[in-house]
Amino acid sequence: MRTIAFRSAAGPRFGIVDETGVFDAGTDLFRLSRGESLGPIEGLELLAPVDRPSKVIGVGRNYAEHAVETGSPVPTQPQLFGMWANAIVGPGVGVRYPSITDQLDYEAELVVVIGRRAQAVSEARALDYVFGYTCGNDISARDLQFGETQWIRGKTLDTFAPIGPWIVTADEISDPQSLGIRCIVNGETRQDDTTANMIFSVAELIAFVSASITLEPGDVIFTGTPSGVAFGMPEPRYLAVGDRMRVEIDGIGALDNPVVAG
Repeated sequence: MRTIAFRSAAGPRFGIVDETGVFDAGTDLFRLSRGESLGPIEGLELLAPVDRPSKVIGVGRNYAEHAVETGSPVPTQPQLFGMWANAIVGPGVGVRYPSITDQLDYEAELVVVIGRRAQAVSEARALDYVFGYTCGNDISARDLQFGETQWIRGKTLDTFAPIGPWIVTADEISDPQSLGIRCIVNGETRQDDTTANMIFSVAELIAFVSASITLEPGDVIFTGTPSGVAFGMPEPRYLAVGDRMRVEIDGIGALDNPVVAG
């Protein structure tokens, strides 16, 4: 099942998408009820499929080639960092290029949406706690990220965490470690890999996080990005205002966002 969030006259609502169009599904992502037809998805203003999660967790250097391209050691355990809900935006929303950086970068990522409370869960049971998966783009201001001891400003400025366009529920993704993932900038493929190359799988990440941090329904985990980011190039090709980014993940869909003046 694919679930979306959209703007209605009465406020944000959720919908269920199938081959015939969109059906209204209420206001609770975890208690969806298929209702009236809303017509084709193109007629709706889509929002981030999860709004204001209590926790947005990032995972750094979770693909070995990405660690190498950035001159970092390959981690021996998941490298977590926190992001804030102000960074979350939906498909089509402009990513703002703030004046405090001149090294704006993209990071295509598989994003996990937690479906039920998870505390100290085992790796073997971890996927039972997943509601679904969506596409994410972990926008990074590299000069801020590496110019400070914490990654807050480098990773979680307004609009820096686009997700969408929908959530594909976990029952439709039999193996989250077998998905092709790409980032395309202005029609050029910059990243092209598979989630099979994650150092730490989705299940390992959920088990690791939940051992010390209780995950709640609606929390999201950005699971790391493959190689091909601008920062890792011999001559970095950072984003510019007017660029268009597209994150594609097989079995899920595509997330498009432009870069706009901040």
